[in-house]
Amino acid sequence: MAHPFFTEYQVSLISRYVATPAEEPRRYLELLHGNFTRLPKPAQSALFESLADDARAITDTDLLSLLETGWRGRLVVGWLIGLDQRTQFRERLGELLLESRMPFACQGYCFALARFGTPADATLLTAYLDRWLRRPECRYDQDWALGALQQIDTLNGSAHAEQFLAPQGLWHQWASVDAERCNQRVQHIHTLYRAAVAHA
Repeated sequence: MAHPFFTEYQVSLISRYVATPAEEPRRYLELLHGNFTRLPKPAQSALFESLADDARAITDTDLLSLLETGWRGRLVVGWLIGLDQRTQFRERLGELLLESRMPFACQGYCFALARFGTPADATLLTAYLDRWLRRPECRYDQDWALGALQQIDTLNGSAHAEQFLAPQGLWHQWASVDAERCNQRVQHIHTLYRAAVAHA
């Protein structure tokens, strides 16, 4: 039976890269909220070796096709784009991030932009935070975006995140979690990635 929303080819891509029947639980569930941090180290290594292999193998056309699917596909695509440093997708990820129509997917976009780590990526993250921190009723992926921006600041010696962290600033008006813990979580994800791909 045909899928009501996706093409047959998109369904095959979801099975290959997103739902990954060979991995249990499904890949997108391990990436969601950084759930993979709870895995034992051998399982983390296996997950990231698999992700790194797929990031190198998948074509730009297939990435674009998955970006037209649901939040699960978009979440995984963000990680694949980031892992293989496909910077040609920067502007598209920035558009999707600012639009924020599928919030969980934004975690993947934030990871990719943090991995790229340039001032251009900081600009995209800043635009997202400036829009969505003003909407405290919208509990999206603002913590991921702030952590990604802080990661870029750490890499480049910049201070883009400071405008949001000032006393009574937008972050403090929005946040129900500690900003420093947010930064540590994103840094931990990057540390886990580097450790995992060493086994690839």
